[in-house]
Amino acid sequence: MPDVRKLLRAPKNYKIKEEDAGRKPLSSGDKATDKQTVLEMAQRISALQDILYAQRKHKILIVLQGMDTSGKDGTVRGVFGQIDPLGVSCTSFKAPTELEKSHDFLWRVHPHVPGNGELAIFNRSHYEDVLITRVHEWIDEAECKRRHAHICDFERMLAETGTVIIKCFLHISNKEQKARLEERIVDPDKHWKLRPEDLEERQYWPDYLTCYTDAINATNAPHAPWYVIPADSKTHRNLAIASLVLETLESLDLAYPAGNPDYAKLKVV
Repeated sequence: MPDVRKLLRAPKNYKIKEEDAGRKPLSSGDKATDKQTVLEMAQRISALQDILYAQRKHKILIVLQGMDTSGKDGTVRGVFGQIDPLGVSCTSFKAPTELEKSHDFLWRVHPHVPGNGELAIFNRSHYEDVLITRVHEWIDEAECKRRHAHICDFERMLAETGTVIIKCFLHISNKEQKARLEERIVDPDKHWKLRPEDLEERQYWPDYLTCYTDAINATNAPHAPWYVIPADSKTHRNLAIASLVLETLESLDLAYPAGNPDYAKLKVV
């Protein structure tokens, strides 16, 4: 197995337009084999998360960002669906409420970061406040740069207080997004996933690429690295993120707490 974190890490001066969303650097070349590998990795992640929760020493934050249809929900189901919900949370950040907008943009995020022993997944995140807000010019470039700096400070604070941060950019191509949106249109069972605004947002595709590029480059730090996940293939997307999370968990000194010898004297009546 290659060094997955090194392989997927976004480089300095990253340019999304030069990235192939269809590449499969971790694939065996066989879809069925890759699916089986994801299943086995998911089981291993589940086992390690049980130790993580019991030990209460480390905390993990996984950020999933990407264009509409890039597979954030699918990743949660495919990679983390086997984990015991105990000690795991998944937060989806939607448009801020009036109460949230009356505070600084990070106010609504902090309550959802993980505590000791917890694994938290952000399905979209605080990065929405430097993406859609910038694309639609709700904030200007100066405010966007201030927010980039605030995010860097926020994530550094989390890292310095024991949070392992894994930020994943699910990179999907314009062509693949079009196909997935069309699939949702023709399948009534998928209409609940579709919003007319999703179709309208496609006209801003170049602007989103620019804003994602700027956000990744401004906040890609050793304590909070960005990883680029080629996401045109759903199977490879799950394989890449499962490999990344598993490698990270295995790098920690995870161990169950020492047993209590006095418990050996206890009897169940």
